[in-house]
Amino acid sequence: MKENKKDDIYDDFYNKVNMTPSELEDWLSTEKAKSVGQDSGDGESIGHKSGQKIIKIKRTKKDDLNDSNYEHMQKVTAYIARHTAQKPSGDVEESDWRYSLKNWGHDPLK
Repeated sequence: MKENKKDDIYDDFYNKVNMTPSELEDWLSTEKAKSVGQDSGDGESIGHKSGQKIIKIKRTKKDDLNDSNYEHMQKVTAYIARHTAQKPSGDVEESDWRYSLKNWGHDPLK
């Protein structure tokens, strides 16, 4: 992967993922976080697993990120872009829509 492409992915990821690693960790430990998303096949949702990876990525220095990290960062930003475009009408504070986004590191109410 070219360096300038990595820079774009990195910037996009840090613009869209607006939760800190500790906020995300706290969120992922809740029942609400575990109650949403598509099952990955082992009882844990794809988004919940993604949140765990996001915590590791955000705690890794930029120079130490590998291609696999950048691929996941691209997946995260694509998910956030798609999902935010599907915002439901009404109050979203206690919605599955918001909970799913938070699993992916983005709190739309922040």
